[in-house]
Amino acid sequence: MDTEALIDQLVQNLQPAPPRAADRRIALGLLAGGLVTLALIVLTVGVNPALDQVIRHYTFWVKWAYALSLGVLALGLVRTLGRPDGRLHRSLWLFALPVVALAAIGVVEMAQVPPSHWRAMWLGQTWMVCPWLILALSTPLFIGLLWSFRRMAPTRLGLAGAAAGLASGALGAMLYCLHCPEMSAIFVLTWYTLGILMAAGIGALLGPRLLRW
Repeated sequence: MDTEALIDQLVQNLQPAPPRAADRRIALGLLAGGLVTLALIVLTVGVNPALDQVIRHYTFWVKWAYALSLGVLALGLVRTLGRPDGRLHRSLWLFALPVVALAAIGVVEMAQVPPSHWRAMWLGQTWMVCPWLILALSTPLFIGLLWSFRRMAPTRLGLAGAAAGLASGALGAMLYCLHCPEMSAIFVLTWYTLGILMAAGIGALLGPRLLRW
């Protein structure tokens, strides 16, 4: 069989993909992973018993918005890198915006207390477990995104895995806010970000192995 005949045979029964099929698959994978993550929070670490009071304070919404914004930006990368022609582009600078904004809030908070309190604000009470809990809670979301990739065609597998890890880490951190008792912006900037970056790093390592097609 010559090349042209082979190509004709391969494309003979092809059907166009439904509009926004990839977006729907990503949403479905995230929904399934998010429900598992919520169940893990409830069944293991538990929801913050003072959540009804905590959500009335701006600091809860600051850390929630920080994690959500990183997650949304990372999902944009997932959507781009899931295509064969996916490339990183100049909009990566947008990731700096939530980081800079949270750092500015942290500086303002620290300026309002004596320097002797800064270490306590930075470490809080859960700094040793926070990044690891975020990493663990990101796992179901990461698996959901890997499932989404099965119907996509990524070619830059390390970057695609890193984007999936970044998105799952950030969205896992967003759900972790339901448990987290910490209220300091500098704590969130340090330990939440570390957990999110750990998830991205593991995603980058696993991507070439798990995203082959």
